[in-house]
Amino acid sequence: MDKLAEARRVFDIEIEALEKTRDALDDTFVQILDMVTACRGKVILTGMGKPGHIAKKLAATFASLGTSAFFLHPAEALHGDLGMISERDIVIAISYSGESEEITHILPNIKMIGAKIIAISGNKDSTLVKNSDIAQILPKFSEACYLGLAPTSSTTTVLVYGDALAVAASSVYGFKDTDFGMYHPAGSLGKKLLVKVSDLMKSGEENAMISPNAALKEAVVELSRKALGIVVIAGDDRRIQGVITDGDLRRQLEKGVDIYSMHVDDVMSRNPIVISQHKLAAEALQIMKKKNVSCLPVVGEENECVGIIRLQSILNHGIL
Repeated sequence: MDKLAEARRVFDIEIEALEKTRDALDDTFVQILDMVTACRGKVILTGMGKPGHIAKKLAATFASLGTSAFFLHPAEALHGDLGMISERDIVIAISYSGESEEITHILPNIKMIGAKIIAISGNKDSTLVKNSDIAQILPKFSEACYLGLAPTSSTTTVLVYGDALAVAASSVYGFKDTDFGMYHPAGSLGKKLLVKVSDLMKSGEENAMISPNAALKEAVVELSRKALGIVVIAGDDRRIQGVITDGDLRRQLEKGVDIYSMHVDDVMSRNPIVISQHKLAAEALQIMKKKNVSCLPVVGEENECVGIIRLQSILNHGIL
């Protein structure tokens, strides 16, 4: 056996199944989408065996994109978990044959509860389809298994169909990146979408700030004491007049000047790049990377200095 040829054959067969399903999409998809987005209860996905694994993944995808959803194991449903279903819910039942016993056995009870049933099947004459409110009938295609038995093309097709349904529903809801971040607070994506500059900046006594009338040696002390790599020069109103960085000080020392005879006004960089405390930390990171700096002064509502955010603080928080 040519092992690579066999692998490519599987790809080709499953791609062909996906293309057939894509081309067969019609108003049924739209009707199912309308049912999902109009649902005032839960969207419950169920399937047995490998379709069950697909249903479990799709429930997670729906939930992460704004549709309240969960997976119901049909065998467990037969032993009490049907109590999870209410008349406000929609049950999406997945069975390519439409005759999976665990699925067909729970259909009468679901109908008694009053929930709507959406079938995804490849058999329009099946028990599942006949007992559903609406059915998406998949076109005929071959399984990629060389025996033609193991669910391969059929599970891949249902997975992509469900993804399309979940993504289209999120678009109908107007689901935004901030909504996504709310549902993914522990991941790097959530952190990028939720963590603000104000959450990570050094403020109060940790902030490095001195008067514009100060001697340069005071800036040296403040740089050393706060160890932020930058000191902000600001007046009584805390409005930024300039900054002095470790690099600015190093360049003065390389010139051989007497830094103890100088004032901050002789060295500071005027009109520095700043960022609002309300901006996302991920945005601050992008600015620092673009400008090749390791810290930024942070300003408040009145453009006053309220802190300093460091590149390392952002990276340490897991935002990359």
